[in-house]
Amino acid sequence: MSLPLPQTVEGTSAMDRLEALGLELPVLAGNAYYMDHRAVDSSIHISGQLPYRDGVLLGQGVVGREVGLETAQELARHCALNCLAAAVQAMGDLDRVRIVQMLVFVASTPDFGLQSKVANAASELLIEVLGENGRHARTAIGVAGLPLNTPVEIQMVCTAL
Repeated sequence: MSLPLPQTVEGTSAMDRLEALGLELPVLAGNAYYMDHRAVDSSIHISGQLPYRDGVLLGQGVVGREVGLETAQELARHCALNCLAAAVQAMGDLDRVRIVQMLVFVASTPDFGLQSKVANAASELLIEVLGENGRHARTAIGVAGLPLNTPVEIQMVCTAL
């Protein structure tokens, strides 16, 4: 078994560490058909988030065909950032967020087989920002297609601290 990934980003709070990475939490656009999150007791269920930034979808295509591994990893990081924004909407403070489970969908060719490497980029971001509270159970799966032809979508379950 390998050692856990260390948290390497300095900062006294999760928001400080996010800023040290040159990132900020986006404002999520509302949707008439579903909510970005739903609280059940202390659990927060985060709807599947796509790699949007400022209302623009950052990529389209199939990983292993039109989209390379590094691009898919960057898109996964944006999805995770959007999930964190939804968690903050629910809890009000990023330091109150603990990631329990992450489900990463990767639209990929049948022979791609590196869905876990795409998901690693999102996992790494969560650990960089949240430290131990960012460690989580995870599933990464390849699918035939995703909404709007995006290469990556991420869904999460969090708990409030």
